[in-house]
Amino acid sequence: MRQISPELKNHISGDLASMVTCWILTRRDGVRLAFTTHDKAIDFENLTFRPTNSFLPSAISSTNSLNVDNLAVHALLSSDGLTEKDIRAGLFDHGRISIFQVNWQDLSQGKLFIRSGWLGEFTLKDQNFTVEIRGLTQKLQQTIGDVYSPECRADLGGGDCHVNMEEFSVLGVITGGVGPDSFEDISRTEVDGWYDYGLVRFLRGANAGHRTEVRSFTGGNFILYDMPPEPMMVGDIYLVFAGCDKRSESCKNKFRNFQNYQGETAIPGTDSLYNYPGLK
Repeated sequence: MRQISPELKNHISGDLASMVTCWILTRRDGVRLAFTTHDKAIDFENLTFRPTNSFLPSAISSTNSLNVDNLAVHALLSSDGLTEKDIRAGLFDHGRISIFQVNWQDLSQGKLFIRSGWLGEFTLKDQNFTVEIRGLTQKLQQTIGDVYSPECRADLGGGDCHVNMEEFSVLGVITGGVGPDSFEDISRTEVDGWYDYGLVRFLRGANAGHRTEVRSFTGGNFILYDMPPEPMMVGDIYLVFAGCDKRSESCKNKFRNFQNYQGETAIPGTDSLYNYPGLK
């Protein structure tokens, strides 16, 4: 049950209510953005909620079961912190959101809590975006614990991996072959596939600070999984980390780290179901 002040409850029960919706976005870098459907800015809880008329929440679905609660928000891209560049750069990925209502004529009455959760999948189209909001029950849908697998479950360079990524990273400069999701560095002499599934981080240029994964690396040519938010240019400086395909052979020969391999190489495959006595 939602707890609200008696004053706010009486106001909502009246014939004429002056309720507006407010929402707070907290990006993964800690920046907080506050918006309201009111036509004027509202100062509430040490934040200034800027007016926006493009906030369109869908119907909220909540149940008393363990099903995932659903809510989607539709809004226009604007210069008030909701830019396509920041969304494509991943600054809002897994960010926090809190939605509530207040009486704009008397903010001392408190707020009516609506929903809080995490930002899910973004959809961009024609200067608009739609984002799914995942509630607390989303956490109950996640697998807790490890699952047996012939592939490694650890993240390269993570706590269970123990690979020193400084030994498998290099600085580079884009020298040509620039496309929407690709570039070339003629100084790269590593074997083909060395940076497949690796991570590239731009240090200088329009995409400084942006990170993305490498789809493939061949003869100094990088093809990325995602197109950076800004066009890449010759002379941009980047830092690239070698990639891991999760196979035991790569762990042993490429990273010399088989003692920390987090997979089970001897797990029987599905073909073992047919290897019963008398088959051969």
